[in-house]
Amino acid sequence: MHEVHREPAASALVALAAGATDRKPVTGWTHNFYRYPARFSPQFASAAITHFSEPGDLVLDPYMGGGTTIVEGMASGRHMVGNDLNSLASFITKAKVTGLSNTDVSAVQQWSMSEVPTFGFRRDSTELEAFLDPVKTKNLTLSRARFIKKAVAAALGSFAGLPSQRAQDFVRCVVLRVAQWALDGKEHHTSLSEFRVKLASTTADMLESIIAFAETIRKSGGSAMILNEDTAVLDQVPVFRDSTKRAALVVTSPPYPGVHVLYHRWQVDGRRETPAPYWIAGCSDGQGASFYNFGDRREAAADDYFQNSLATLKAIRRVMKDGGFMIQMVAFNRPEDQLPRYLANMDVAGFAEISVGSGTRVWRQVPHRKWHAALRGRTNSANEVVLVHRAI
Repeated sequence: MHEVHREPAASALVALAAGATDRKPVTGWTHNFYRYPARFSPQFASAAITHFSEPGDLVLDPYMGGGTTIVEGMASGRHMVGNDLNSLASFITKAKVTGLSNTDVSAVQQWSMSEVPTFGFRRDSTELEAFLDPVKTKNLTLSRARFIKKAVAAALGSFAGLPSQRAQDFVRCVVLRVAQWALDGKEHHTSLSEFRVKLASTTADMLESIIAFAETIRKSGGSAMILNEDTAVLDQVPVFRDSTKRAALVVTSPPYPGVHVLYHRWQVDGRRETPAPYWIAGCSDGQGASFYNFGDRREAAADDYFQNSLATLKAIRRVMKDGGFMIQMVAFNRPEDQLPRYLANMDVAGFAEISVGSGTRVWRQVPHRKWHAALRGRTNSANEVVLVHRAI
């Protein structure tokens, strides 16, 4: 029988359970710079960080996705290490946590006023050829996407006047966010005028958010290191080669067994997939869905998933302090057999489970998730469970 240990203060576990089941829309700080798939609630991340670590602690999210944990941890005065196998996740998180200088802010505002109104379908195609990637713009020639494709190319060609890489990456993220709004899962055509209006308003909103966030970080003393590595070799990155640098807390949401999440694609014009986010973000995209999900969705037993998961869990344990906590939000296509296998992996990796609430695990139902579950069996992938473990 799997042993469950009871250790943290009851108030900490109650706060964690409340954060996990909070159903408020994702808001605050820079969280809405991009709608990353399968992101979890900032309230959950904040509760975990506040009650299971101290200001100044090193806190890790090894599968950081869109960086919710990183943003919340920095705001709380923690030193964050965020990692993800997906280069898009690293780009988005860096944009969310990197402040801009006054010069950068002025230049971005000027870009919004002078450049954005020029993004249109009448722009000379030969002028934009250098900014059009035929592979990463797959399926953007379709009727609902081709006008936006040309406007995005014009936007990508407009960064030269921005004064720093920070400013350029910030504007890339603005374009990424608005293109996602215009294209991903859109049932109706987005006009160029709508795109331009949204681009200008989103620029203003995101500038306001990053300025406020930077001021909060200045006061809190929080910091972040953002990595784009295989979690299985996390202990080999420079920050963890120093044996004195160990995480007091891990807060994360790993890939889910038997659940296929579109971490690397948008769906356009009738669910046709496009790697356009990598084109806009300037990131490489050389991997398929099974790479980002630890295994193929058609593999009923999910053996590849559990093999890959165990390698990453062992590496996470090697970079944690003894007695540190690992708090996860996980879903399973077949929880009746996959949850015990996952808990067995946690045991082997060097973790002991702690109960949340009144001796039972906390589950939550998550609406509006964009994923495709395994092809066989009843789908439970919209139900997530909170797992709390101590490193032993």
